Amino acid sequence: MPHSFGYRARTRDMFCRPFRKSGVIKLSTYLTTFKRGDYVDIKAHAAVHKGMPFKHYHGRTGIVFNVTKRAVGVRVNKEVNGKVLEKRIHVRVEHVIPSKCRLGHIARVKKNEEIKKAVRAGTQEKVSLKRSPILPKPAYFVDYEGTEPETIQPVPFSDLM
Repeated sequence: MPHSFGYRARTRDMFCRPFRKSGVIKLSTYLTTFKRGDYVDIKAHAAVHKGMPFKHYHGRTGIVFNVTKRAVGVRVNKEVNGKVLEKRIHVRVEHVIPSKCRLGHIARVKKNEEIKKAVRAGTQEKVSLKRSPILPKPAYFVDYEGTEPETIQPVPFSDLM
């Protein structure tokens, strides 16, 4: 049962660095280019106290709405009293990493455009480009091939004492 309710309460495991990832921050953290509209994951870096987001935003994905010299502005959704509010926070670049959440969507759109181009050129038949759920396997009959199925009965309990 927690007794403290401070700004960083219960963040011991949340803000700790991964195994063998502590030490000097790599330069690619500072050289990453962020543009407005990019999706980013907020991941607080415990060694940098300046510009650190509040613990609620750790692990959230947002959209960049502003880029400054050392920080980025991120729009994040937060549920408050049953309503989802759009919060705008500024976070230093050490606490932000580019998100991979859109890679699958972008790859699918690119593949669909190639298929559409091939259909227009006449090199491929028209197919549905919509995603469809994985359907259950179709029914089938088991062939015994001349052998009868064996009925198995439970063995009655016998005390060995």
